[in-house]
Amino acid sequence: MAQNVTTAFVDLFDSEVKQAYQAESLLRGTMRTRTGVAGNTVKFPTIGKGVATLRVPQTDVTPLNVTYGRVTATMEDYIAAEYSDIFQQSHINFDERSELVQVVSKSIARRMDQIMIDALDAATGTSTVATTVGGAGTNMNIEKLRATAKALNEKNVPAEGRRLLMHASQLDALLGETEITSQDFAAVKALVQGEINTFMGFTILTMGDRDEGGIPKPSTRTCFAWHQDSMGYAESMSQKTEVNYVPEKTSFLVSSMFSAGAIAIDGEGIVKISCTE
Repeated sequence: MAQNVTTAFVDLFDSEVKQAYQAESLLRGTMRTRTGVAGNTVKFPTIGKGVATLRVPQTDVTPLNVTYGRVTATMEDYIAAEYSDIFQQSHINFDERSELVQVVSKSIARRMDQIMIDALDAATGTSTVATTVGGAGTNMNIEKLRATAKALNEKNVPAEGRRLLMHASQLDALLGETEITSQDFAAVKALVQGEINTFMGFTILTMGDRDEGGIPKPSTRTCFAWHQDSMGYAESMSQKTEVNYVPEKTSFLVSSMFSAGAIAIDGEGIVKISCTE
C-alpha cells in the first residue's frame, strides 16, 4: 500500500463495503450459516427419523436406530476487483468513494446469492410443483402457492422459517390475483407499493435478472421454497477488502474477496416450483 492510502482509509472502505453488502444481499440469513470455517469444506449433519414403540414391562427396549449422515459444502474463491481512476491523484477523493463501494459490494452480494441459488437448484429429493398447477402453462398463482405449502406440510416442515424465492415475473403474475391484492385477503402493502413480503406463511423474496445467472430459466422458470434449516451456507474466508497501488497502472486496485459454499441439507424441506412466463 502506497501513495498516501492510509490504513485508516482501507479500514473505513472495507467496513463500508461490508455494510453495503449486508444491506443488499437478498438471501443472506435465509439458510443455516457457518462462518470462519477452517479448510475448504464444511460438513452439515443430517439426522434421520425414529418411531416410538410400545413399552412392554420387563422386556428389552427397542432402539430407534436413527441414521446419521453428513452433506459437504465445498468452498470456492471469488474476487471483485477494479482499477479506479478515483485514486490516481496523490490524495483520496472522498466524495467519489461511495460509488466504488457500491460497485464492489453489489458484485459480492450478487455472487453470494448465486452460490445459494445454485445449491437450491442442485438439491435432490425435493418436492416439485408443475407448471400445469392452476392451469396449463401458467405463471405463479395461488394454486401453486397452496401446492407448495401442502408439500411442506405433508413433510411436517416447521411453519416458522419458510422462504420463497421468485423472479419479478412471478411477482407481476401474483399481483394480478385477487387473493393477493384484495384487502380482504392480504396486506395493503401489495396494493400501495406493489410488493409481497409474506403470504401463506412464506417470507417472499423477489429477484430480477442477474448476469451471474439469477433464478434458473432453461425453458420454464424454476422458483424455490425452502425451510431455513434445509439449506446450509458456509464461509471459509469472510469478505475482506484491499486497496493496493499498482505502479504499472498508475492506479489503485481495489479488491474484495471471499470464499464460500452452499449445499442442500434436507431435500424434504425444499420445493421447486415451475412457472411459465
